[in-house]
Parts: sequence; C-alpha cells; structure tokens
Amino acid sequence: MKATLWGTRGSLASPGPDTVRYGGNTSCVSIHGEEGSLLILDAGTGMRCLGQDLPKDLLRVDILLTQLHMDHIQGLPFFAPLRRTGVEVHLYGPASTMLSLRSRLMRYLSPPLFPVSIRELPGKLHFHELPSGTVQIGEFSVKAQLIIHPNPTVGYRVETEHASLTYIPDHEPALGSFSFPRSKEWTSGFDLAAGSDVLIHDSQYTAEEYKDRVGFGHSSLEQALGFARLAEVKQLITFHHDPGHSDDMIDRMMAETIGELRPGYQVTPGMEGLEIVVED
Repeated sequence: MKATLWGTRGSLASPGPDTVRYGGNTSCVSIHGEEGSLLILDAGTGMRCLGQDLPKDLLRVDILLTQLHMDHIQGLPFFAPLRRTGVEVHLYGPASTMLSLRSRLMRYLSPPLFPVSIRELPGKLHFHELPSGTVQIGEFSVKAQLIIHPNPTVGYRVETEHASLTYIPDHEPALGSFSFPRSKEWTSGFDLAAGSDVLIHDSQYTAEEYKDRVGFGHSSLEQALGFARLAEVKQLITFHHDPGHSDDMIDRMMAETIGELRPGYQVTPGMEGLEIVVED
C-alpha cells in the first residue's frame, strides 16, 4: 500500500514562509491499496487538497477520524467528494457515552460555525463508531484502539496481507510514567504499533517544551523515538509538528535528537506531500 501525507501540522494550521517544507496543513493521510481501496486518516485542512486530487468518478470514500478536535475535522466540509451527488462517504470515529458521532460532528457542520449542515451535503454519509476492535474496509483490515489523549481518541492500525501501518497522530504514552518507555503491557498504543512496518506518530514537542505541557496529550520527539523502539517498528514517520516550529527548528530537533539517541530503525521526517510505500 502507499501512504501520502496531505497535512502534518498539529493543533492549528500554520501556513507561511517558515513552514513550506514540512507544511502548514493539519492532519490528513491517504492510503491507497494494491486492489484500488482508499482510506483517509483524519480530515484536517490537508483534506481539501486531497479531495481535489481524487478522480471525479469516485463512488466511495472511507474516512477514519482519530478524534473530533478541530484540527482533525476542519477540512471535512471542504472535501470535494462530499459535494458530489451519489458519492457514498463512510465516516468512522471514536464512540462517546454522551452523543453519537453524527450529533458531535453536527456541532461543527451547522450554523453558526459553518453555513452548511450535514443533511444539506449532496454526498451520502454513513456514520460508524469505533471504540475498539477490528473492521474490514475493502482490502484493509483496520484495528482501532483507545489511546491517551484528551476526549475520546483512537489510533488505527491498517493492514493488508503484506504490509502494516499504524497511525497515532495525537498521543501521550509517557503520561504517568516516571521512566518511559518501560513496560510494553502498560504503554498506551503498544498493541497497535507492535512490529509495524510504518508508524506515523505524534512528535510535537522538544524535550524541554514537554516539561511544561505534561497532560496536553502530545509527545516529545524523544518520546516518539522511545515508543517506536519499544514497539519494534521498522520505520517512524514524525508527525503533528507544533504550529510554532519552523522548518529550520524541526530540522534541528531531528538532527540533535536522532544524533543523541541513535535509533536502530529508519526515521523519516513527516513532510506534506511525502509518499511512503509500505511493504513487509
């Protein structure tokens, strides 16, 4: 399968001359399978460009939302297939004990926050709640699991017969741990990521920044590398870059942290437009 990064920024879109290489759009990743299946992971602002790139005769789209924070759903109403009559759009997201997935999304997709409501969109929307478990979507086996992040949030493991990719863009597995990483059994997201060919993971902060942001739901680059090592993944894609970090700062973070920790696996900086062929 092939994964393409359409948005790699976290928390807030941050376009500008200092974020050209890593990109200013928020979380969105597409996965194309060998048999033609398409999955979209999150609906951040990067989703607008993805929608323009997809063929106009597309009949079905499957979108997996990790959470309903604004930076992960803001691109949804600007996604071109949603505005085409007859297109079936299946939306998957974390369950809540309070409201359905549809009801929670309608808080954004309705006036006064947005002029068009869900029921007015020409596309046929279907909503699926995934607190945990595995579902088959086309050629992909998709495992969802709740992970540590404020409000209901899930990570996803996408598998085919020959490849596996884990996507955990917002994650704080070090929360509550005096020595991270320590125990596989007690580490949030470990079961999802274990042995993955590719792991796309939150790496928002420097180690110094994290000290003032414990409990915010995000990882430092150092913690992301530690999590990937614990899970024994083959390749880590750094993701969810802080909106205040310029391209040059992220370059320095990568060079210094990788130089210090020397991970025994491939580390690739997550840049908007990056294409990754995932195979065993």
